[in-house]
Order: sequence, then structure tokens, then C-alpha cells
Amino acid sequence: MLAGATTAAADSTPSATASAADLAAARKAATAPATVDTLSRFFARDGAVARSAAAPRAEGTTVPVYSLSPAFVAGKAGASVAQLEFLATQAVSSDGQKASVWAARQGSDWQVVNIATGDDEFRYAQLGASKLAGGTVFREPQIDAWYVSKGAKVLPLDEDAVRAVGTKGTTLAAYRDRVRAAYADKLPGSAYAKKGVAGGYDHSAQAAAPAPATAPKTATATSERDSGVLTASSVAVGAGAVLAASLCGVTAVRLRRRA
Repeated sequence: MLAGATTAAADSTPSATASAADLAAARKAATAPATVDTLSRFFARDGAVARSAAAPRAEGTTVPVYSLSPAFVAGKAGASVAQLEFLATQAVSSDGQKASVWAARQGSDWQVVNIATGDDEFRYAQLGASKLAGGTVFREPQIDAWYVSKGAKVLPLDEDAVRAVGTKGTTLAAYRDRVRAAYADKLPGSAYAKKGVAGGYDHSAQAAAPAPATAPKTATATSERDSGVLTASSVAVGAGAVLAASLCGVTAVRLRRRA
């Protein structure tokens, strides 16, 4: 268990938030002509709908997406439970398919870095607001669990979270005890992380830095549910944004998600 003084320093608010300008910039990137063209190809995969008939459109509001913070797991004083990972805009095709367009900051700009199937980010944002108004909705990527936290409370939003903390949730201090026990030896710089299995991603298919727009590349992702490393979602997006190639000429990466 963590020492009482360290546990008391935990924070349920995110370490960074997105401004209105950030959200607007991310949405602009997600609805740009080049992104819409990529979405048309994305929705047309496997012949689901004709590319010319996909007609992608943005729905709802762009939302910030938070993930479990490594600093929180490490027990750093004042560390927030969650950190901002990316901003998501929901895209819907003419035949009803849904996708999440992820945008991350690249220098002074917001750029699209990934497109994922489904609408998890938006459903859980709404569910979290209904269960704990004003709370922070975040994901524990190692087990694909979604929670909402406010003050000293951590409440589950899906079955994976229920299995982790129970139907009634837990305290922020108890939650940190749990994730520290599970992941403290898998933090960045650990022997586990150095094995190159972070997030289950195939690092051989990814570059260490963003590729120039004139050199399209693809990346291969596997399910994050199979990995215990803390930085699973950060492999896809974050400061390095290894998937931040121009989406004009590449096939967007689809994370495997449960139905």
C-alpha cells in the first residue's frame, strides 16, 4: 500500500485540459478535405460502402480524451489521475458506420494522427457526465477500462472497470494503490518497456519520428487489451505522435475494439 501522505496528494483533475481554441483547431483538422477523403476510404474498407457514397460527416462535439497518468502510477506528489492524450471528433458515414478521428498537437498545430473504429470516446464522455457531473472521464488502456473520477471517487463506466474496482467504484487512493501494484514496474524506462512491447504495437512498422507529408507510411496496431504497459495509448499519439504521417495518402490505423 502507498504511504498515507503520498496517497493524500493524488488529484482527480486532469493535468492539462483543452481550450476552446484547441477544440476548434482539432475539429478543423478532423473535417478538413484531406481527412474527409481518408474517412471515405476508411468507411469503404472491405466493401462496406462505396467510397464515392460514404459521405463522412462530423457529429456531436469534439471531446478531450484522457488516459491513466504514469506520474499518478509512480506516486508523484500532486499527480493527476489522468493526462490529456488527444482530442476526438466523431465521424459517421452514410450507412451509419462510426469512427473516432484523433487529433494531437504537433508543435503549434493540431493534426489528425489516427482514425479508430467505434464511438467509445463519445459514449463514455456522456455516461461519465451523467454518473458524476463535472468529473474526469479517462481510460486505463492496459485493460481497456473506462472510469470517471471526481474528488475522492472513481466510478466504473464499463464491464472492464467494474471487474477492476467493483460496481460501486472505489476511492482515488485505493485506485492508485491498485494501478501502482499493477503497473509500477512497467513505467517508461523500465525493463518491461525496453523490451519494445509497449501497447502491443508492432514497432518495426513505425518510425521514431513523424514522417514528412510527402512520404506516406502505414503502421500496424494490435489490441491494447493484451498489454500491461502503462503507455499503451501514448504509443499511438502523444508528444512524439509516431503516427502523424499525412493522412492524405495512407490507410488510417484501426484499433481493435470490442463490439
